[in-house]
Amino acid sequence: MIVVSSCLAGLEVRYNGTHSLDKTIRQLVNENKAVTICPELLGGFTTPREPAEIIGGDGYDVLDGNAKVVEKSGRDVTELYIKGAHAALEKARKLQASAVVLKENSPSCGSTMIYNGEFKGKKIVGNGVTSALLKRNGIQVLNEEQFVESMK
Repeated sequence: MIVVSSCLAGLEVRYNGTHSLDKTIRQLVNENKAVTICPELLGGFTTPREPAEIIGGDGYDVLDGNAKVVEKSGRDVTELYIKGAHAALEKARKLQASAVVLKENSPSCGSTMIYNGEFKGKKIVGNGVTSALLKRNGIQVLNEEQFVESMK
């Protein structure tokens, strides 16, 4: 069993109410080979919601208390991101997931790239909060491109 970001399965749960459908991932969900999660919804957010970025580092820094997740308006939403990450970890453990496929660039789910915290569309190398927590706990995390490549 694998766990996948809900937006990659076509669910409209992204901050702006859209999805990021990947047809291969959707097919796995339809075949009951994958289960969807959205760490942000698990953390208590609704859809749509204000965009957020990590300021002062990446997901590992957030978990260590050295960075924070902030909405574009300036509201600190770090605790909700941490809560969602722990809920995603619990679900992955419960399902004994062999891998977790998460949406790249997200402050929750990015596993190689995230936005830099300036809300100007610039990306930096780093992990989102959920990706960092899963990796720290020995769970394999892939982004959608890495996953599709691994299926070939």
